[in-house]
Amino acid sequence: MNKTIAIAGLGWLGQPLAYRLATLGYAVKGSVTTIEKATMLQKNGFDAYPLEISENGIVGEIKTLLNKADCLIIMIPPGLRKNTGADYVLKMVHLIDEIKKYTVKKIILVSSTSVYDDSQRNVTERDEPQPETIAGKQLRQVEELFMNSKELQTTIVRFGGLIGGSRQPAKYLAGRKDLADGNASVNLIHRNDCINILIEILKQDAFGKVFNAVNPDHPKKSDYYIQKTKELGLEPPTFAEANSNEIFKKVNSENLKAILNYSFKTSI
Repeated sequence: MNKTIAIAGLGWLGQPLAYRLATLGYAVKGSVTTIEKATMLQKNGFDAYPLEISENGIVGEIKTLLNKADCLIIMIPPGLRKNTGADYVLKMVHLIDEIKKYTVKKIILVSSTSVYDDSQRNVTERDEPQPETIAGKQLRQVEELFMNSKELQTTIVRFGGLIGGSRQPAKYLAGRKDLADGNASVNLIHRNDCINILIEILKQDAFGKVFNAVNPDHPKKSDYYIQKTKELGLEPPTFAEANSNEIFKKVNSENLKAILNYSFKTSI
């Protein structure tokens, strides 16, 4: 029998993932935040339902999303970068409470490498995250909520900076002056590899694991974005003089090779 995969968050990553899973024979259903988005996706062949998760609870078709699902992939944007005061932890507490009412026990939680602080320098999955930012702390709390739940088998995937499709950060840095952190290593991953990794976790039934998902190439931020803007025919940015005392993190992905035997396919 084909497995049914539920995706909470049919966005920039969720939609192409759903399409790929469907071509592989999985039954796929997913959620978006509004009825309008759900209707549009349904017209394009997606099994999509409206679902809004807030600090006050869950509104929408959570039962339809979770019922008879074999695995739930959670890729709901935390909304923490916009300084809205969002409580991502409380939102996910509501979601966990709902998940426990259904038979789905296998979870893939999409997290972020921002759970690691710059002060940790070179990190792998063996390093305990020590976040200092509010966003990083909330993301880490949510990871722990899922990993500590005895009823659920959760795999955490910490993606680096996401690129691919229309998402190319170089476009937003073009022409800017005196940018900071030019000596920082970039920790990026292409959407193609994100999708491939999530599929491999499903294929290999790799649950109860933690994966850092970052391309092994880590050029300096200044070198990378100057080169990328030139390739795009844009004005390169300039970077402020580096401070020799600055410390930056470089995130390494050991478990992808060790557990999934995964090799990155798409250059950053």
